[in-house]
Amino acid sequence: MVSNLILKVFNNIWPMLVVFIVAIALLRFFYLQNHREKFCFYKEFWYLISIVYIWLLFEILTMTELNGASGMNLTPFSEILRYEFGTKMFNYNVLGNMIIFIPFGYLIGMYVNPKKIWPVIITTLITSGVVEFVQLRIGRSFDIDDIILNVIGGIVGYLIFIGASAISKRLPDFLKSDLVKNIICIVLILLFGIYIFGYWGVIF
Repeated sequence: MVSNLILKVFNNIWPMLVVFIVAIALLRFFYLQNHREKFCFYKEFWYLISIVYIWLLFEILTMTELNGASGMNLTPFSEILRYEFGTKMFNYNVLGNMIIFIPFGYLIGMYVNPKKIWPVIITTLITSGVVEFVQLRIGRSFDIDDIILNVIGGIVGYLIFIGASAISKRLPDFLKSDLVKNIICIVLILLFGIYIFGYWGVIF
């Protein structure tokens, strides 16, 4: 269900997203050229993916049509416990709010690489709190449970980063090479392209 929502948002903003990606890619290319820095495809790929993710996160969390009612819930776990486990609403409102912030926690680990988990919690908490405040101002609701779930998602993402980093250190040296990482990124791009074109084929 979360993937369908992401695809719906992507389908609405893809023209602007294409222009944005091209502009960012060109600016980054000439920046590297002018500063004589080494171009590394997989690093630039994850840099661009990070920007696109933040944009998609903003678009998803500020879609006014997701909720026609406005209000405020300041009672922790009241909304979480309202949904029966495994139901459509539980998957959408509970799991969805966690899953959507897992990449956020991973990105904090990747770019900040904090030694303790507190920077992850604080960054996710403040970001989610600002999102909830903005939602309240655009006709949606402020929900403390959403913040709790977002923070949990951020922590999970950071733990995934820690696990992935530990596994990466144990890999053979040839699997750590830039060439292998570049190939993996190219494969991911191709798979994503096939998936998107298949989705558009269904839509159109």
